[in-house]
Amino acid sequence: PGGGLLGLSSLDAGDDGKWTVSQFPCHSNLVTDFDFSPFDDNVLATCSADETVSLGLFYQDSNVSEFIVETLSPGQGRLETVLFHPSSSGLLAVGSASTAQVWDTGRDLALAALEPHADQLYSFTWKQDGSVLATTCKVSALLTIAVWGRTPNEVCQSVSKIEVTELLIFVSFLVCPSVSHCLTESSTRGIAMVPKLALDVASCEVLRVLQLTDKYIVPVSYHVPRKVGQDFHEDLYPDTVGQTAATTAEEWWKGENRQVQLDCGASHLLLGLKTKYSTPVTLSLTFCFSLSYSVSPHFNCPAPAPQEVQVGCSTSSSPLTSPSSSAAPSRSPSSTSGLSSGFLPSPSQSTRAIQSMLGPSSKFRHVQGSILHRDTHITNLRGLNLTTPGESDGFCANRQRVAVPLAIAGGQIAVFELSRPGKLPDTALPTIQNTVSVADLAWDPFDPHRLAVAGDDAKIRVWQVPDGGLTDTVTEPKCVLQGHTEKIYSISFHPLASGLLATSSYDMSVRLWNLSSGQEVKVLKGHQDQIFGMAWSPDGQLLATVCKDGKVRIYDPRRSDEPTKEGPGPEGPRGARVVWVCGGQYLLVSGFDSRSERQLYLYSTQTLSSGPIATTPADVSPSTLIPFYDPDTSLLFLTGKGDTRVYIFEILPDSPYFLECSSFSSSEPHKGFSFLPKTECDVRDVEIARALKLTKNSIEPVAFRVPRVKKEFFQDDIFPDTAVCWESTLTGSAWLSGSNGQHRKMSLRPKDMAPVSEAPKDVPVRKYLPSSVYLDEKTDEQKKEELLSAMVAKLGNREDPLPQESFQGVDDEEWDD
Repeated sequence: PGGGLLGLSSLDAGDDGKWTVSQFPCHSNLVTDFDFSPFDDNVLATCSADETVSLGLFYQDSNVSEFIVETLSPGQGRLETVLFHPSSSGLLAVGSASTAQVWDTGRDLALAALEPHADQLYSFTWKQDGSVLATTCKVSALLTIAVWGRTPNEVCQSVSKIEVTELLIFVSFLVCPSVSHCLTESSTRGIAMVPKLALDVASCEVLRVLQLTDKYIVPVSYHVPRKVGQDFHEDLYPDTVGQTAATTAEEWWKGENRQVQLDCGASHLLLGLKTKYSTPVTLSLTFCFSLSYSVSPHFNCPAPAPQEVQVGCSTSSSPLTSPSSSAAPSRSPSSTSGLSSGFLPSPSQSTRAIQSMLGPSSKFRHVQGSILHRDTHITNLRGLNLTTPGESDGFCANRQRVAVPLAIAGGQIAVFELSRPGKLPDTALPTIQNTVSVADLAWDPFDPHRLAVAGDDAKIRVWQVPDGGLTDTVTEPKCVLQGHTEKIYSISFHPLASGLLATSSYDMSVRLWNLSSGQEVKVLKGHQDQIFGMAWSPDGQLLATVCKDGKVRIYDPRRSDEPTKEGPGPEGPRGARVVWVCGGQYLLVSGFDSRSERQLYLYSTQTLSSGPIATTPADVSPSTLIPFYDPDTSLLFLTGKGDTRVYIFEILPDSPYFLECSSFSSSEPHKGFSFLPKTECDVRDVEIARALKLTKNSIEPVAFRVPRVKKEFFQDDIFPDTAVCWESTLTGSAWLSGSNGQHRKMSLRPKDMAPVSEAPKDVPVRKYLPSSVYLDEKTDEQKKEELLSAMVAKLGNREDPLPQESFQGVDDEEWDD
């Protein structure tokens, strides 16, 4: 959604003869331009309307395709163009609406920024030696163009601006006037040239372009009519530049202009062509275009005499130093193409350098959220209460049912069974009549029929939903908890002890309730203002709160009614939430900074008073981000009421602490998210989380999946044993007396699935037959003898009588004279 996805596909078909397109989310908005590195086929730079540049490293192992993304922020508004430097590694030109910058990606540093153009920047290009950057822009309906030639003898040498309505460029090398047109069936939406490395030199293929249509990518191949399969045609494939950068970004910035060294045929590639010779032909494979002649698909144009190219000549009139003759050594073809051995290439040095520069990445970074089929939706919802307090999640769900407040007098609550999706009738539905407006509500984690509801009258009502759901309107609660003197903010059940409930109120207190006795058992004090949120620790021993007075507090309710630890919290009165992460080692607080921008704060529970150890910005929005933390994957899901996006982070116990993953976006704002237990996930489809999304008229299940190749195996690396959180470990009375508990764990692996850790290792498959197959080629004489032998064997040399010999003819006297 939003155009931020990037599709990557191999030029070659897979083992099944099909092409697979892998989708990788790079940006939160439209991708406007992208460019592959000239020195590493796996490095791709993209820019977007979200004002960022993504530098990605693509690689694929036996189980998953990976696309590691590092983000650069030039800060120039919407970005339109991006282009790698032709001779220096890690150097990138980035263009916005009116200016361009040159970035050192290795140091995440902007080296230079061009003067703002008078109008919209259209495009730019590097000079072939990399010394100068040319740009084009719109100026009062005229086009400002800076043009450079390939050598000082071509086109022009000076750097100048030409305002023209017609541009004529004269080239100094010979061209063939013959023109051939390749007509295609579909309209062209784009076109790209395939590098010479991918051409079939054995069939004299000199050019291949890819045509992008509305539905397909069509390869168009250009061949020179030659007798193929016997000799390498050197006149069609001149020497070309290598794939090793001549300079680093830092060296280029200091003034060095070295050219990338030509591959002069010293390295050869063994293709093992099927010929009449007893040994394979050794070919000098070249990788780029020849500028000395032009070849069309149907016309063979004579090539002029090759011109001698002097590597050390200067082609620049800029103040930077001219190219040096000491060019960098080129990379051998075998190390870049992988064709000589038939195996996939090992990661190159530049690949490892990029990987090191990008730092750690999450294995969940490509998590994909998708709304399940409409048959699973609950639709035709009417009269929803969409103005619940900011401290409330808005609705709540468990494994069996979902409760939604209604905007109907009497604080009515609708309860829907998840086992009965579909369109609701237009008639009135049975509801729970809470008698007062609903402030917050929560299901008992150990009893899917018990619902606790906090009201504006400072009372908590506990309702019991019958088996099978509501059939009649329920008006009598199971019990009513009374003790707060002001309106209640939020309620939270204990994660381990049954019948234990915590509530926060406008009276600036947190109270604990034992539902078995219906009595208040603890009152926690120390807050100086409104309590934004609270959360139990995973072991159920501590309770954390975040308050409007700018403090984060940790309580040990069984020891003291005062906080045991206290630290600075988010600034401002906009709201906040708190959740325990990393096994209770840290507190994650979502709030706002002094500029009212949404922020995430990570606190160590041991050093809470020192403030957050890490922060990360989210975006600008008035609603508070509501967090949900999955302890099995360490993934944090965040979204606000009225948002269209769900942020996903992997939380680490060490630096960098936050690893951002792909976010989920929907076309319309949602009113809230409620996540279901882990057992509701489809592990066969590598589903790591499932949630219910509440909209203004429907409830829609959303599945979050991790893309994997070997889905026939149970992905035990991302599905550890999970806690049985729907079973209590002790009673509320036992916990109050000092006892502790711990959830038992269970495996999510289906019985008929083997874990991926025990899957057999893939054996590399050769893309090409070994040369020994072609070495056994028979001579023409041997082929003739085998052919004759086969014909004789088929016809046979039998002495059986012929069919006509068995017929009896007429007598001699019957013949007429």
